[in-house]
Amino acid sequence: MKTTLKRLVSLNPKSSGRNSSGKITVRHQGGRQKRFLRHIDWKRSLTLPARVEAIQYDPNRTSDIALLVYGNGVKDYILAPQNLKVGDSVVFSETAEIKVGNCLPLKNIPIGIEIHNLEITPGKGAQMVRSAGNTAAVQSKEGNIVVVKLPSGEIRQFDGNCRATIGSLSNPHHKEEILGKAGRKRHMGVRPTVRGVAQDPRSHPHGGGEGRSGIGMKSPKSPWGKRTLGKRTRDRKKYSNKHIIKHRYAK
Repeated sequence: MKTTLKRLVSLNPKSSGRNSSGKITVRHQGGRQKRFLRHIDWKRSLTLPARVEAIQYDPNRTSDIALLVYGNGVKDYILAPQNLKVGDSVVFSETAEIKVGNCLPLKNIPIGIEIHNLEITPGKGAQMVRSAGNTAAVQSKEGNIVVVKLPSGEIRQFDGNCRATIGSLSNPHHKEEILGKAGRKRHMGVRPTVRGVAQDPRSHPHGGGEGRSGIGMKSPKSPWGKRTLGKRTRDRKKYSNKHIIKHRYAK
């Protein structure tokens, strides 16, 4: 069997941190190895049962992916949860069994069940809890409002029609992986970083001074002079503020 399907992959374009004018807008990017982007089915809109044909590595993601084959012959990728095996059957349904890999609306998932691939807006597709080893949990329900505890510790309200997938994501030891050499980091598209204090004052606010003089200011700054310590950057009028019951930074 082919490791990838042409219909489900496309070339992942390189930007090397440059905008449409060719100017560097994000530092420390470039030199990445050529990669193909696997198209993940975030919406799980087909209601037919699907068989897991393969569990594969995806170079663009921290978790593994699973290749599904539906009863009508359609093939799609999903993020692979832990304990999902080749040959297993999964399905999206309003009344699906509470089983790893099955997708249901939040209102039909019992309290305490681990979930991932969580929608923010019903029908838009999964946007939260998508990285390796992550899991959220349903905490409570009231009418069509479902309260979910996210991996960050944030507790948030969701519409009961938002979909989620049962189980926690695969590859939980990703954060413990040791790259082993600088070259591997370069293949991932990460270029070297130079400390601000090692630069001259025209290149960075931390630069200059005789000898090792430190940064010479109360708070660190970005290369563009913006404070980077203690300043909140979240929009106070953000649309989702009203849905957050407990912020992830709350003690």
